[in-house]
Amino acid sequence: MARRPAPPSASPGATRPASAPPSPAQRTAGRTPRGAASRGAQDRRVDVREWASGIRLSAFSVIMLSLVVLGAWVLVPTLSTFIDQRQKISALEQSIQVSEDQIAALEKERERWNDPAYITTQARERLYYVKPGEVVYLIDNDLDPAALPQQQGPVSDTLEETPSDWMPQLLRTLTSAGLSDTAAVAR
Repeated sequence: MARRPAPPSASPGATRPASAPPSPAQRTAGRTPRGAASRGAQDRRVDVREWASGIRLSAFSVIMLSLVVLGAWVLVPTLSTFIDQRQKISALEQSIQVSEDQIAALEKERERWNDPAYITTQARERLYYVKPGEVVYLIDNDLDPAALPQQQGPVSDTLEETPSDWMPQLLRTLTSAGLSDTAAVAR
């Protein structure tokens, strides 16, 4: 809001009537600071009454300010509803895209099942079907040699001692199981 210009004042040498109170500028002009600290404090202080008296509100300004507040009060809930609806729309559009991708994959699968060669291949692989006169060989151990477990060496005849004592571990396990708050349900 713009400030209105102050009305023209009398000349500086003119005296003001005795009934008129002094202006804030005139009140502070006659004071002398007591020290450097008080001078800095006066510079930092803002006289709220002086600032508030400088604001001039006309009826038009009050009406416009109230219209802005009313507009914000009306539009904020509407705007939040709009944003929520846009988020829901985008989530539904993504859901539709996922569904369309699934439909396309299922249609492609259906087209493959219309091919007799695909049906034959699937029957041979999944159900082990064969044509008359064919012999099927099933291999049980068709794993890669690196994936096969290594054969163990022979068991030694000497007795070896374990590096840890099992009794304290057993006691810790029993006490932690007995003191626990939750119990695991066996299925």
